[in-house]
Amino acid sequence: MVKIAARIILALLILSESGLLGGKASAQEKSSKDSPPSITVTAEATVKASPDQAQIDIGVVTQAATAQAAATQNAQKLDATISALRRALGSGADIKTVNYSLTPNYRYPREGGQPTIEGYNASNTVQVKTSDLAQVGKIIDAATGSGANNIQSLQFSLKDEQAVRAQALREASLKAKAKADAIASALNLKVLRVLHVEESGQIRPVPMYARAEMAQVAQAPTPIEPGTIEVQSMVTLTVEIAQ
Repeated sequence: MVKIAARIILALLILSESGLLGGKASAQEKSSKDSPPSITVTAEATVKASPDQAQIDIGVVTQAATAQAAATQNAQKLDATISALRRALGSGADIKTVNYSLTPNYRYPREGGQPTIEGYNASNTVQVKTSDLAQVGKIIDAATGSGANNIQSLQFSLKDEQAVRAQALREASLKAKAKADAIASALNLKVLRVLHVEESGQIRPVPMYARAEMAQVAQAPTPIEPGTIEVQSMVTLTVEIAQ
């Protein structure tokens, strides 16, 4: 009798797990019935804004037979560069070191074997930030005129990205709502409420790159055009609909 009872209980458990007793099927049917009819739309919006700050990576690269000589020459040139930048920007200039390296130059024999060191490279990069975009060209000229020979990058950006992003989100949301209303109207339906909203986006700054190596200072001032920055937002909207 005990064995028969155990078999009956086991069979009931198997039927319950497979949904044959109606437990799971009922739950799934209820969940399906509870989900209201809906439509999902996606809309994008792009807002352009003028940048209000610039970031410039300025470097000094030196080569010498010994590591100490390369480092010493680099330090002298970089000191002169920083002094020139502070004269151009004032004592409150936003300047910080972002990279430094001292590496050997290896010479590899054609016939194979161990490479030999034939010199050293020293590289030091400082990052300069300014809110006066009219000074960007002068900053580059001041740096290259005092010893810098590596302008790695120039990038314009926004101090307050959130305000522009919020505007793009508003426009994308209005477009998504208009699309949902249009679809519902075309199908003789009404939009009752918003069920779900998702947003995503990106900020596309305007990158500008100067020549990697500058052998001599250009006589004419360096022309710089900040351009614009694009802030893109995407909104996915799910709304409940009814007759």
